[in-house]
Amino acid sequence: MAAEHRKPVEPDAAPLVEHHAAHHAATTEAPGAPEAPADTGGQPDPNRWKALVICLLGGGIVLLDVSIVNVALQSISTGLPGATPEAVQWILSGYALSFGLLLVPGGRLGDATGRRRMFIVGVGLFTLASALCGFAPNGIVLVIARLVQGLAGGLLTPQVTALIQQLFRGKERGTAFGLFGATVGIATAIGPLVGGLLITAFGTENGWRFVFFVNLPVGLVTILLAFRYLPAASRAERGKRHDFDPVGIVLLGAAVVALLLPFVQSQVWAGNTKWWLVVVAVVLGVLFVLWERRYGRTKEPVIDLALFRRRSFSLGVGLATLYFAGFTPLFFVLTLALQSGLHYSALLAGLSSVSFAVGSGIASTIGGRIVHRFGRQLIVIGTILVLLGLGAVVWVVANHYRSDLGWWLVVPLLVAGIGSGLTISPNQTLTLSEVPVSQGGSAGGLIQVGARVGSAIGIAAVGSVFYSVLASSKGDYAQGLPLGLGVSLGFVGAALLAGIVDVVVGKVRGTQATV
Repeated sequence: MAAEHRKPVEPDAAPLVEHHAAHHAATTEAPGAPEAPADTGGQPDPNRWKALVICLLGGGIVLLDVSIVNVALQSISTGLPGATPEAVQWILSGYALSFGLLLVPGGRLGDATGRRRMFIVGVGLFTLASALCGFAPNGIVLVIARLVQGLAGGLLTPQVTALIQQLFRGKERGTAFGLFGATVGIATAIGPLVGGLLITAFGTENGWRFVFFVNLPVGLVTILLAFRYLPAASRAERGKRHDFDPVGIVLLGAAVVALLLPFVQSQVWAGNTKWWLVVVAVVLGVLFVLWERRYGRTKEPVIDLALFRRRSFSLGVGLATLYFAGFTPLFFVLTLALQSGLHYSALLAGLSSVSFAVGSGIASTIGGRIVHRFGRQLIVIGTILVLLGLGAVVWVVANHYRSDLGWWLVVPLLVAGIGSGLTISPNQTLTLSEVPVSQGGSAGGLIQVGARVGSAIGIAAVGSVFYSVLASSKGDYAQGLPLGLGVSLGFVGAALLAGIVDVVVGKVRGTQATV
């Protein structure tokens, strides 16, 4: 099943974007020129694997907090004064909103001012916000702390992909992104287990606080190691002058928030007026594109729109959006059905996702190492496995919704996890394969924005079907869960179709994406 590859395009030597030429004519180094870490003489950074571990630690705690809080919501509602249903919803949605808001601006800041600096600032702010979450005296303080935590996550996450892009080349880059993909899958799937263990250990009333306190030692160790092993910006990079495009940042941020808000608030914001924000988001998006075209004629825009002319990048962002729309809701509705429907404890509900985490972690590592051989064909195989696994989950729930459901889901979730591992990290590698290193932060931020938007849309769509069936069937989870996950299957199927289209077009044109 080996693919026919064109000669790989080294991202570091990718053609310069024409509309930057006027602005950079006076500088001594173009943004698409080869970049090497400081003082390495063009050789690979000897600390690159240690730096990768640090990046995965930082990125891991951010991703863990996306799912770990799900199993803590009942504990928060019980043990925290002022934890109204509206406040609990904002504990989830506020994090998603602020996280998405800073992804692209955060990536741009890292590209322009130094990725190590922004990484350390992001981890430090995330650690402080986690402490504030853990010590929150009431629901309002917890919501505010979660907003700050999301902003820190949005600043930190694009630095991880950008540093991988900067430190690794060729097959090593695929391996590094494979390990990052393993971190994404494991952190997302194992979050409920870690949360369940902490709540079991420290009690229902205050166990939720330790869901946030667990970030403190990890954050502090990560900061100390980052100063030692992450590469600082070179003297030439520190001497460059950059434009930060404040108007573009505001327009993009407003568009992202307007798009995310109605989806993350879909269950508590009654009526249809919220969907007008989608129209507002489209208008703001059009204004953003027009502004970027004008601004980019003479200065550095927040996003180089020419990136979307590369099929590997534009299709990869679209595929990530569709895949996360189908992948993320799985743990949201499954955890809810196990805890509320079958009265699983937080720990048992978390244990149900372990097989997915194991499969995803192993497959991501392998996928990163072989993506250079198979290209996007590997992603097609991965999404097919996810469809098979999710389909088996739907069948099991529909036919065996009993107290031992968790055991019956072990094999289907393992298959889905293996498929997810062969999808997320290879797609990340191929999507960034032709992106110049100098734009790695903003480009990585765009992929994450796609994933966050997809997650919000997927949870809203799946949750809408799930809750409406529960209401009409008087709480029959055996009906609501399969129909809700059927929507997830549709999104993953759309991601599969996008991957097949890319493979076919690549074969016809002889331009298959590769690393």
